[in-house]
Amino acid sequence: MTNPMDDAVVSMEQVGGRTLRTAAWRLDMPSDHLPVLFFNGIGANIEAVAPLAAAMPERGFIMFDMPGTGESPDPLIPYNPFTMSWTAAQLLDRFGLDEVDVMGVSWGGAMAQHFALQHPGRTRRLTLIATTPGMLMVPGNPAAFTKMANPRRYIDPEFMNEHFATLYGGVDKDGAAHQKDSHIGRLKPPSPRGYMYQLMCMLGWTSLPALPFMTKETLIMMGEDDQIVPVINGKILKAMIPNSRLQTFAGGGHLFLLTHADESVAAIRGFLNAPDTEKEARRMASAAA
Repeated sequence: MTNPMDDAVVSMEQVGGRTLRTAAWRLDMPSDHLPVLFFNGIGANIEAVAPLAAAMPERGFIMFDMPGTGESPDPLIPYNPFTMSWTAAQLLDRFGLDEVDVMGVSWGGAMAQHFALQHPGRTRRLTLIATTPGMLMVPGNPAAFTKMANPRRYIDPEFMNEHFATLYGGVDKDGAAHQKDSHIGRLKPPSPRGYMYQLMCMLGWTSLPALPFMTKETLIMMGEDDQIVPVINGKILKAMIPNSRLQTFAGGGHLFLLTHADESVAAIRGFLNAPDTEKEARRMASAAA
C-alpha cells in the first residue's frame, strides 16, 4: 500500500514564535484549484489525515502538527483560537499562499471556523467535518468521552480495536483496514502538555454568535452514527451559517472521513469544484484588479 506521506514535503517551520512540523502536498505544481489549509482533530498528527491529501491529487494541501502533537515541540505557553489562527496565517505567508480553501475535522473544525471568521480575506470556501460550534454543543455518548480521555487510544491497537465502536461509532463502509490497521498505524500520541493545551484552547470558546456573519460558502459533513459529535450539531451549524449546506453519511461515525473515504472525497470535491458564486466571482475580480 502506498504511503500517503510519500508525496509530502515535510519541514519544521518557525512561525508565530512556535515551531510547527508542517506537511505540504503539491504546492509547487500548477493547479486550477486553490490549495487546502487543513486543521486536524485533537491530539491527531498529520499522518492521521494524510490519506485525504493523497486522494485529491488535483489540488495542494498544507497541514501541521499542533504544538505538542505529532513531531511539533511542546508549546511553551498556552494558546487560543485567535493566536493559533494568526500563526496559521503566518504559515501561509511562509509558503506564499494568499488564499486557501479551509477545512477542519472535529476540534480542527472549530479552528477552521475561527480561521475563516478571523481571516475572511484568505478563505474562499469552508468545509466542516464532524464538528461543533464549540462549548455550546450537544454532547455525545458519555461512554465515548471516557474512552476518548484514555491515552491508550493513541498507543494501544488492541484498546483502539476493542473500543472503536464506542469511541467513534459508525460502520466501516470502505474496509476494516481503515479501522483496525491503517488508522492506529498512523497515530502518534501527543505529549501530555500538548493534549492539555489543545483542550484548554477551546475552553469557553463558541462560534455561535459570529456564525450568522460567516459569508463563506460552507459544506458541513456529519456522520449519522457519530458517538462524539451527534449530527444535531451539524444541523445547528447549518441553521446558523447563511451560505451552508449539510451532508450526512448513513452509518458514518466520527471517523467517516476515513471509513467512508470515497463518499467523503466525492462530497468535498463536488463542493470545492462547484462554479464560483456571483459574490465569489466579484471578489476574485476585485482582487485581480
